[in-house]
Amino acid sequence: MKKYSFIINAQKYDVQINKFEDNIADIEVNGTEYRLEVQTQTKVVSKTPTLVRKAVEMKPGEGTIQKTASSSEKYVLKSPLPGSIFKLLVNTGDTVTKGQTVIIMEAMKMENNIQTEKSGVVKEVKVKVGDAVLQNDILIVIE
Repeated sequence: MKKYSFIINAQKYDVQINKFEDNIADIEVNGTEYRLEVQTQTKVVSKTPTLVRKAVEMKPGEGTIQKTASSSEKYVLKSPLPGSIFKLLVNTGDTVTKGQTVIIMEAMKMENNIQTEKSGVVKEVKVKVGDAVLQNDILIVIE
C-alpha cells in the first residue's frame, strides 16, 4: 500500500494504491475507491545525453609495473611514533644487520629501541641526539 499526495489545479488529492496486479490498479482518492486500467506508455527519451566510449584495449605488457633488480636499493627507516632522539648507535658508513637497534628514542617518558628491518650500509643519518621527530619522519637511509 503506497500513499501519494497530488495537487491538480490548486486542488489537493490524497491517493492510496491498495492493489496493483498486471495492468489493473485498485486505488482510493480522497476516500473514494476506483479501479483503473493502466495502459503502457511510449518510451520516454531522456534529455540527458549518454556518454559512450569504446573499450580501452591494452597492449601486451601494458598496465603492469616491472621492478628491475638493483644492487643498491635504498631502505628508509622511519620513526614509528612521535618522540625525541635519545641516543644514536650508528654513524654514516656503518654496516647494520636486520633487527639491529640503531636508535634509542624517548616517547611518552619511555625509551624505545628502533631496529632495522633490512641489512645494509648506513648511507645517511637524518637526525641527531635531542631532535624531536614526528611519526613517519625519516631517521636513517640504508643502502
